[in-house]
Amino acid sequence: MLDKLEKITNRYEEITTLLSQPDVISDNMRFQSLSKEQAKMLPVVEVFHEIVAKQKELEDNNHMMTDPEEDPEMKELAKEEVYRLKEEIDSLSEKAKVLLLPKNPDDQKNTIIEIRAGTGGNEAGLFVADLYKMYMKFAELNRWKTEIMHANSTEIGGYKEIAVSVEGKDVYSRLKFEAGTHRVQRVPLTETQGRVHTSAVTVAVLPEAEDIDIEINNSDLRIDTYRSQGAGGQHVNTSDSAIRITHAPTGIVVTCQEERSQLKNKNKAMKHLKAKLYEKKLEETVSEEAELRKNMIGSGDRSERIRTYNYPQGRITDHRIGLTLYKLEEIMTGGDLNAVVDSLIAHHQADLLKAQNIS
Repeated sequence: MLDKLEKITNRYEEITTLLSQPDVISDNMRFQSLSKEQAKMLPVVEVFHEIVAKQKELEDNNHMMTDPEEDPEMKELAKEEVYRLKEEIDSLSEKAKVLLLPKNPDDQKNTIIEIRAGTGGNEAGLFVADLYKMYMKFAELNRWKTEIMHANSTEIGGYKEIAVSVEGKDVYSRLKFEAGTHRVQRVPLTETQGRVHTSAVTVAVLPEAEDIDIEINNSDLRIDTYRSQGAGGQHVNTSDSAIRITHAPTGIVVTCQEERSQLKNKNKAMKHLKAKLYEKKLEETVSEEAELRKNMIGSGDRSERIRTYNYPQGRITDHRIGLTLYKLEEIMTGGDLNAVVDSLIAHHQADLLKAQNIS
């Protein structure tokens, strides 16, 4: 492993030299490309330097322990230092292993979350609203920017579906494991007998597509305008500002009526469409990575039940990793998803380390 770290460090230093050369500085595209490559390497380089420094300290203390002329008290102190340094080197080595794992190129991208009501009627729609609020709180805690792309509300305060854009640092890497079927067990507000009902909601997490990821031919699009419906004050039903875009080759349809401006709605809808087409493109390559995906947490398939929210017991259970937490209230109303997300990421990294056999 140290050989890999050293090679990366050597490349980092090579890039540092290149970035100071006039011909590179004058070539804006090359300068930016090298700068991005260097920035990705920095955490690995820092860990490598820490390991090298700790190993030097360890070597010095081992020498002190075995020096016949050394003071006995100093030898004892050196012995304590050896124990501490070995633990620190082991911890840094584990950190380095994670840093050496292959990176998902989408992890740093912004994201669109789609939440849809499944089985359960109105109760499922209400839970869509609850999940939406939970993710918005989680985004707020992480200082991410959110914007509703599309919403189809129900008469009793829920949503048949809602799509939200989330922008910020590490958004997709922190949210990607939310994709799947979320099941809720609770007594609905409309239940007069006090019986617990089970409903389901599906969540899709789409990495935002860039222009270089997806090319769309305008001839493949059918763009329809229609009058906005639902909440919206005086603007509602006064102009045909809502947009529906149909991508003919795939049959994918996206809509947006959140803005007063038809152009803004169109731009939002196109952003949503690109994300859905990019997701489809990724799904088409899944078969090539089937064995690797088996070692990951779930498949991301929306039909897979990934989590249960049990209100009577105040319990949330993630079925993929067998994690159960009795802090449903804090998670749903406070957006404190970190314990769940961190556990999923740690499990995913452990499986990748096993698959990659990094040692």
